Amino acid sequence: MTHRERFVRILLGQEVDRAPFIKLFGGTNAVLPGWEAEYPGIGECIDRVLQFEGPYRGWLPAPVNVEKRHLGEPEITRREDGYLQYAWRDGTRRIVLTETDFHGQYVAWPVKTRDDWERLKADHLDPDDPERYPADWDALAAGYRERDYPLALYHGGVYGFARNLMGDENLALAFYDDPELVHVIMDDYTDFVLRVWARAAREVPFDLVEFWEDMASKNGSLISPATFREFMSPNYRKVAAFAREHGTPILLVDSDGNTEELAGVMLESGVNALYPFEVGAGNDTIAVLDRYPGLGALGGLEKDAMAHGKDAIDREMEKARRLISYGRCIPGPDHFALTNVSFANYRYFMESLREVAMSTKPGVVSSD
Repeated sequence: MTHRERFVRILLGQEVDRAPFIKLFGGTNAVLPGWEAEYPGIGECIDRVLQFEGPYRGWLPAPVNVEKRHLGEPEITRREDGYLQYAWRDGTRRIVLTETDFHGQYVAWPVKTRDDWERLKADHLDPDDPERYPADWDALAAGYRERDYPLALYHGGVYGFARNLMGDENLALAFYDDPELVHVIMDDYTDFVLRVWARAAREVPFDLVEFWEDMASKNGSLISPATFREFMSPNYRKVAAFAREHGTPILLVDSDGNTEELAGVMLESGVNALYPFEVGAGNDTIAVLDRYPGLGALGGLEKDAMAHGKDAIDREMEKARRLISYGRCIPGPDHFALTNVSFANYRYFMESLREVAMSTKPGVVSSD
């Protein structure tokens, strides 16, 4: 059985020989600066050393660009001890902290009115821009058709894209004060994404669509199920229909925070997998899987255990074994390691997780 087959089948609750062993967070050969200082060159080979399966996080996003383009290089508009402020051509402003694990926050956004949105679309969201596909796409597509790993189409988020245009607070108010604008942004962006994806989906079979949303905090969802149903569900259903038409079996949502309140409405809208189930936000992964038999999960292990040594890591491995045994879950850390984690502890966590994945029989909850 290939890694590609394991990845899809376990999330769908189908019979599979074992769970995949994937990185889940961090890019290709991702390391902390301290690890590189202690082990020069580890950033060139860590994926091979730890024997992660699949490229990137365990699945590969195809290089099909559905982001804003032609923004130019950001200008540094403010420089003080500990942070920089960047400005982009569309009006976005971001403060970047330079000495912490948490890299910064946006302080200004490009869209306040319908006219702002129409102008941004015209300037930065041309679906026919030839540079939305890499120049070597034909060669890449040929290779993708022969792959043995999961391949994803990436969506910038129904909520997530709108929040990056307006800011969380402004968007929260706009749901009530200017719902037409929110509908237009979410609808237009998803229609744009589907138009960009059309070529890729004709030429390559995909395994999943991944949405970036980040629509929850540790205190719960940033929007209500009713708001999700009104504004977001129609667009999720559009994507689900596209995925069915092209034989793409997984619709995966990436959202930090406690997503338990929204799991059911996402499932009814076509989503069938979520990650990362942040432990510190109070997510109970098995409870969600038990409540929603049509849902798969990735993550669910406390990354902070890596900072507390082998006993804490061993407790997370017991949880990993329970998650695999339950079914429909690929366990992994709920984010990449922070700077308080040594390479030795990261390695112990991941090598222990690999042993659990290789030796635990996944539960089965559906037939083919």
